[in-house]
Amino acid sequence: MPSIITSAFEHATARTFLDGSTRLVITIGNLKIGRGIYRPGWKWSLHAGPQTGKPSERHVGYVISGTMRVQGTDGHEQTIGPETAFEAAPGADAWVVGNEDCVALDFEFIH
Repeated sequence: MPSIITSAFEHATARTFLDGSTRLVITIGNLKIGRGIYRPGWKWSLHAGPQTGKPSERHVGYVISGTMRVQGTDGHEQTIGPETAFEAAPGADAWVVGNEDCVALDFEFIH
């Protein structure tokens, strides 16, 4: 394996959700990095889960702008704003809070 691996979002796999939100995904080694632009009203369980056919997976995220609320399977909720990192357990739900797009990165290890 090379000592440095790069990838750019211009070569990403793209997904557009039913509400017009978008998510780009690149893979570097055993890591997937997603960049989402989630529109006001977007919710994982309404717009992403039905489209992917599976529950959310464990991942680490970072909100660049906007605000997102994440709810774990235990019912605990946390509001996540700009410049904040988070880890979400499998099965978590998330939704955009307010009238501004939420731009976020997410990181998922491939096993």
